Amino acid sequence: MPQPRILILRAPGTNCDVETAHAFQLAGGQPDVLHLNRLLEAPQLAVEYQVLCVPGGFSYGDDIAAGRIFANQIRHHLSDVLQEFRSAGKLLLGICNGFQVLIKSGLLDTDDAAGPAASLTWNDSGCFMDRWVGLQTEGDKCVFLSGINELYLPIAHAEGKFVTRDQSALKRFEEAGQLVLRYADVGGSVQPFNPNGAEQDVAGMCDTTGRVFGLMPHPERFVDFTQHPNWTRREDRGEGVGLALFRNAVRYFS
Repeated sequence: MPQPRILILRAPGTNCDVETAHAFQLAGGQPDVLHLNRLLEAPQLAVEYQVLCVPGGFSYGDDIAAGRIFANQIRHHLSDVLQEFRSAGKLLLGICNGFQVLIKSGLLDTDDAAGPAASLTWNDSGCFMDRWVGLQTEGDKCVFLSGINELYLPIAHAEGKFVTRDQSALKRFEEAGQLVLRYADVGGSVQPFNPNGAEQDVAGMCDTTGRVFGLMPHPERFVDFTQHPNWTRREDRGEGVGLALFRNAVRYFS
């Protein structure tokens, strides 16, 4: 399959769909931006795609909680469709608000008999935060992070603090190798290295297959060297490091 098809699933309030489609196109994919209502009307459309991405933004105004309404739409109307999508060996990606959607919909294997075992809540500062952060990967489970050790990417969120129900839930995710991306002192970071107070510095996690991945930073906002905040003083004039995540997704089906 020379050019995998990517479904960028947007909702009212999504505002990063165009940048995300651009990143996938640069990586060699064939992206389509589709409104959530279209998929609700015709769930069979998902079969035509190899990657599904929920991009960043403020879906439904982040009313109730960030990503909650979008996640409820998936839980109640598209859960079987997306579980089949995952079972077919395909990839799902959630960026920022998309991560909030994936984790609250249960697609990241965070639910158990007692209910949701992890979530994303308000930053310790209680404020929206927009800055660049250093990131370090862990393990080799996640398809999107293959061959990547460190990243330097922007964040823009108010509810990005990763929390678990209790220590046993945190231990379960650790032992399953799901906590694959953490805030770290790398790549030009400034203090605090953990910007939102996330448990164990978690910035992103995958499901138990490694094919469903959610992260709070925005890789689509650093696919070109001119997007780096210090680009005029940098000798590196290559592609932005965020593009590697999208290349990995496309390469998975090549």
